[in-house]
Amino acid sequence: MMKDTKLDLTKFKFDKEGLLPVVVQDYESGEVLMLVYMNELALTQTFETGYAHYYSRSKKVVAKFGEKLGNTQKVMVAFLDHDSDTLLLKVKQKGMSDPERNTFTCFPEQLQGAYNEIGGEMFGRLQRIIADCKKNPETGSYTSFLFVRGVDRIGKKVGEEAVELVIASKNSEKAGIVNEAADLLYHVMVLLNATDVKLSEVCAELCKRNR
Repeated sequence: MMKDTKLDLTKFKFDKEGLLPVVVQDYESGEVLMLVYMNELALTQTFETGYAHYYSRSKKVVAKFGEKLGNTQKVMVAFLDHDSDTLLLKVKQKGMSDPERNTFTCFPEQLQGAYNEIGGEMFGRLQRIIADCKKNPETGSYTSFLFVRGVDRIGKKVGEEAVELVIASKNSEKAGIVNEAADLLYHVMVLLNATDVKLSEVCAELCKRNR
């Protein structure tokens, strides 16, 4: 979506080493994937191709993200901070941010805080988990079982969970409502994947209705 975008390098304030820090975020989930750097060449190549290129401070070279492994980060949107010295990229990532450790993000370890107000990020993460389960089915996996049964079975479960959520709501017990809502949302996410609908497409439709 950035392809053919004309780049004005005078907008950017590079540091004394000619580098610009870049925060990279997953376009679907909002997860922070990595903190990297660009020089003028990496920045130019990123905007010209629409795919992320970064400068390696250890190797002193510019390279397209994941080029050796066939991975990519397609840049969907880019933001410049108010001081013009930091870039934020929202990308669609193919592969892992850290292939050596096989992690989707370079920030997998939580050091502090309760993770109970994650919001929309969890939907993006769940979408990725469900998609992987569909691609690599596992014996004993409930998600794999649903995919084998097909859309009819998944749709039936969505209907059942919706009814159970309504019943829980009438009982006014918060824990029950939370559990049933989680069950419903999970099955809806499986149904979306089974019908090749992305969460971003649903969010885009909601944005249209909010205008």
